[in-house]
Amino acid sequence: MAHMTTTPRLLVSALILTALLTGCTVGPDFKRPLPPEVAGYGASTAASPAGSGAPQHIVAGGQVYRQWWQEFGSAPLNALIEEGLQASPTLAAARATLRQAGEVYSAQAGSSLYPQVDGQLSGQRQRLNPSALGQTGAPREFSLYNAGVGVRYNLDLAGGNRRALEALAARVDYQDYQLAGSRLTLAANIVTTAITRARLARQIQVTETILLSHEEQLQLTRERVRLGQAAEDEALILAIQVEQSRATIPLLRKGLQQSNHLLLVLTGQAPGSGVLPAIPLEAFTLPSALPLMVPSALVRARPDIQAAEALLHEANAEYGVAIANLYPQLNLSGDLATRALTTGALFGSGSEVWSLVGQLTQPLFNPGLPARKRAALAAFEAAAANYQTVVLEALRNVADVLAALDNDTQRLAALSAASKAAHQSQESMQRRYGLGAASYIELLTAQQQAQQTRIDLIEAQAQRLANSAALYQAMGGGVLTTKSKADPVADSE
Repeated sequence: MAHMTTTPRLLVSALILTALLTGCTVGPDFKRPLPPEVAGYGASTAASPAGSGAPQHIVAGGQVYRQWWQEFGSAPLNALIEEGLQASPTLAAARATLRQAGEVYSAQAGSSLYPQVDGQLSGQRQRLNPSALGQTGAPREFSLYNAGVGVRYNLDLAGGNRRALEALAARVDYQDYQLAGSRLTLAANIVTTAITRARLARQIQVTETILLSHEEQLQLTRERVRLGQAAEDEALILAIQVEQSRATIPLLRKGLQQSNHLLLVLTGQAPGSGVLPAIPLEAFTLPSALPLMVPSALVRARPDIQAAEALLHEANAEYGVAIANLYPQLNLSGDLATRALTTGALFGSGSEVWSLVGQLTQPLFNPGLPARKRAALAAFEAAAANYQTVVLEALRNVADVLAALDNDTQRLAALSAASKAAHQSQESMQRRYGLGAASYIELLTAQQQAQQTRIDLIEAQAQRLANSAALYQAMGGGVLTTKSKADPVADSE
C-alpha cells in the first residue's frame, strides 16, 4: 500500500493501541481454602517396636521423598517402579491429557488476549449492463481484485475473557495434579502388589511343608491302625487335615498368579509376556522412620486435595465469566484493503478502502444470563463442598493408616512371641524325641504348630510393610513437597 493515506495509518495504529488496553475483571477473586483447624488425626502416633526386626517410629513433621519406595531397601522393587513410571499407559494417558489442557489454554489465550489479524485476497469476474442503470452502451465484462488486512479484538471491559483463561489455567493445574496422583497411585500399587506377591510365595512354601508333614503323620497313623495301635478315627481326622491343607494351596497360588498378572500390567506389560524378578519377603526392609505431616501441611501435599482445589478455582473463575456476560461487551474491528481491475495494479494504483468499527453491546433483556450466573454459583458451591469432602476423606485415610499401623504393631508383637514359643516347643520336642521320651508323631505335631504360626507371622509382616507404604501414599508421596532424592522420571515430566 505505497500511497496509503495518513488517516488510515492513524486509524489502524489507534486500533492496535486500543487492543492493548485492559478493562477491569468482575467477579470474586479466588482465595485458597483455609487449612483444617484440627491438629491431629485422632489416632496413635507414638513410636512403636516393629515386633520383628528394627523398631519403627512415626516422625512428626517429617518430609516425604519423591522416591519414598527406596526406603524399603529393594533394588528389584526400585527397578519395577521406574519401569512402571516409564511404560504405564495410565501415566501416558494422564500426560497426554495434561498436554491437551495446556494447548486448549494456549489456543484460548491466543484468540482472546491479542488482536486477530486476517489477510484477505479475492478475485471476481463481473458483467455490467448499462441498461440496468438507465444508461446506453453495450454490456461490459471486467475483473475485480481485492487485497486487504482485517483486525478484530474484543476489549474485554468486564474481564470475561480473562476469567475464562483463569478457568482454563485451573483446569491445567487439575490435570497436573491428576498426573501426580496417578504417579503416586501407580508406585504404591507396585509396592503393595510386590509385597503381596512375596507374602503369597512364602506362605505357599510353608503350607507345602505343613502338607508334607500332615501326609507323613497320616501314613504313620495308618500304619499304627494296621498294627492295632490306633483307632480308625485318628486316621480319618488326619486325612481331613491333609485335604484342608491341600485345598489351601490352590487359593494361595491363585492369589500369587493374580499378583503376577497385576504387577506385569502395572509395569506396562501384558500378562505372560514379561519376566518378573523374584523378590522374597525377606528382601524388604521395614522403614525405620515414617513421616507424619500435620493436617495443615497435608492439604498442600496431597495431589487429590490439590486437584479438588483446582476444580474449586475453575468453578470460581466460571462464576466470574457468568457475571461478566451481564456487562457491556466492546468489539473493535478495522479493515484496510486495495481494489483494482488487474492484479498488477492491486499494490500500485489500486483504490484504497478502509473501515474502523466499534460495537458496544449491553444485554437489556436476556433471562438466560441471570440463570447462567445462578448455575455457575451453584457449581462453585458444589465444588466447595466437594473440596471439603476430599479433605475429610484424606484425614480419615491418614487416621485409618495410623490405626492400622498401631494394631499391626500389637499383632506382630504377639505373633512374634507366639512364633518364638512355637519354635522353642519344637526344639524341646526334638530333644525329647532324641531321648526317646516323645514319639515321632508328637514331633511332627510340634513342627506343624510352628509352621502354622509362621504363616500368620508372614501375613502380619507383609501387612506391616503394606501399611507403611500406605502411610507414604497418604502423606502425598512427596510429589508436591520435596525432590531431595534424584527422580529423573519426575523431572522429565
